[in-house]
Amino acid sequence: MSEVKLKYYRKHVPLFELLDKIKLWPSRGGTLHGIKSIEKNGGFAMITTHCGASFTVRDSKNSRSARWLRNKWALGPCKLCAVPQWKLEKYNSTRFSRYFGSDLSHADKKAVE
Repeated sequence: MSEVKLKYYRKHVPLFELLDKIKLWPSRGGTLHGIKSIEKNGGFAMITTHCGASFTVRDSKNSRSARWLRNKWALGPCKLCAVPQWKLEKYNSTRFSRYFGSDLSHADKKAVE
């Protein structure tokens, strides 16, 4: 079995850019949900999960969900969302660093292309 490559992201990136990349949402109960779609509207976004839940969130680097994603405080995946094992392994191999890694900006995306 091959080793999972570590991904590094900056700690304080905007929440919507992080959600676009990871496609996981930590609920208040500690469950990781798979994101089906994100519809951005200014500083807010409507998120729809694979289990059918829809809610509005505000873009914040210091929000509960951003902290839970960075610190990996979620307890487990949602059974209804059926988050694949490879996505959970990729998320577990993701590291957040203050001074090292991608800041998920548009300049990084253009440099890769």
